[in-house]
Amino acid sequence: MRSLNLDQLRTLTEVAALGSFSAAARRLNLTQPAVSLQIRELESRWGLPLIERLGKKAFATAPGRELIAHAQRIAEACEATEAAMRGMREGSLGRVRISSTLTALMYDLPPTLRRLRMEHPRIDLMITNMPTRDAVEAVVQNTIDLALVTLPVKSSSLLRVTPLQPQLCVAIFPAAMPDIPAVVTPQYLARQPLVLEHDRGAVHALVMQWLARHLPLARQPMHVGIVEAAKQAVASGLGISIVPDVSVAAPIPEIVVRPLKPSLPCTLGLVERKSKAGGLAIETVRNALLGLRSMREPAPIARTAQLVGGDD
Repeated sequence: MRSLNLDQLRTLTEVAALGSFSAAARRLNLTQPAVSLQIRELESRWGLPLIERLGKKAFATAPGRELIAHAQRIAEACEATEAAMRGMREGSLGRVRISSTLTALMYDLPPTLRRLRMEHPRIDLMITNMPTRDAVEAVVQNTIDLALVTLPVKSSSLLRVTPLQPQLCVAIFPAAMPDIPAVVTPQYLARQPLVLEHDRGAVHALVMQWLARHLPLARQPMHVGIVEAAKQAVASGLGISIVPDVSVAAPIPEIVVRPLKPSLPCTLGLVERKSKAGGLAIETVRNALLGLRSMREPAPIARTAQLVGGDD
């Protein structure tokens, strides 16, 4: 069988996306008969109808949708090939797309990024901030190469999940608040005014599970976008928050930190596709991120209880 024609696959994709042979022809700078011919040749190759017309609209059939899904992956591979070769010509080892929770990006990742830039300047790093659930989906869809997330995440046969740093959530109080307990239980916290991260964040989901036996809460929590905003709100006396311990490792006079009982892990983890083709750039960055495993140990509960300090 002759090789696949990439132009024909792109034409099929455009026709289905735009719902029109003429619109696809304009976008591809072709005549409409040329677009129709490419679709007919594809249908003849496979012996299957790929596009059907309903009124003036064109729609992909079930075989057409399946072929388009493969065509999109082929297009991504071609783009990656072009980028890799262009990078080699220009002196780059390749581009690596990293997603990170905001907490990891602020507190865990900067030393690793600085080291990568210093030791491997020919690697093109693309960093983006995503909540854990969005980052996992981006890895599945192959729009992100490596993702730093808050564990746990749902298991999948497509993914490799590697725990990196054993972190714990802690409660933070305004320093001026009277009668701050030595440890914080779900029963106690459910009765307090809370400042929590946005409800798409992984830490928010962990907190809701931790409080599950005491829902609904006595009062509606205040929601903020990032951990730093939660810390500022707590320091201003607006309520109590639960944050990763790494975010309050440095003391802040206006904030008192207390451990949770039972404890609430929010482990930092690395997510990647099992079947993803590697390459020197991705392998180098992956090894650097795996180095986070040895960079930090969780703060002991007894010590955390005495801290005065003080998104996923």
